[in-house]
Amino acid sequence: MTLKNILVATDFSEVSEAAVLYARQLAHAFSATLHVLHVTGNVIAGAIGVEGYTTDWISLQSEVDRAARQHLDPLVTEEDRRTLAAKTIVLTSNSPAQSIVSYANDNHVDLVVVGTHGRGGMAHMLMGSVAERVVRTAPCPVLTVRQPAYTSTTPKPIQTPVHA
Repeated sequence: MTLKNILVATDFSEVSEAAVLYARQLAHAFSATLHVLHVTGNVIAGAIGVEGYTTDWISLQSEVDRAARQHLDPLVTEEDRRTLAAKTIVLTSNSPAQSIVSYANDNHVDLVVVGTHGRGGMAHMLMGSVAERVVRTAPCPVLTVRQPAYTSTTPKPIQTPVHA
């Protein structure tokens, strides 16, 4: 198996941070290019039909994209840029999953890494799951990452023996 392009999608949550760490490790292991992607919501499309409210929608979208870029760029280190040819991408869309899949298609991505919050039941029904949609429609394998209960730097919970 050869991985030349690894895409990690982030929404800046804790679980996305874990996904970025996994993607970075895999990119190093395979000497692959690392693509770090964030999808901002399209505020202009969301405003269609809003009557009696005027604003400069283009400036507002630019501000949203700029803020996303400020959060995204620090996720990729200078070493990542040098050794992995890492790049950061901000796309604007009201369908993050579709944007992730389209980017993977257009850029010959071999693996997509996404965080998943692991919601179930009603929360999943109401909010849907970007990760699930990416898994179902991506042109390549998808690695989903859940936030571990603890990390290697966090002390493990103490197990107390149960006496009967």
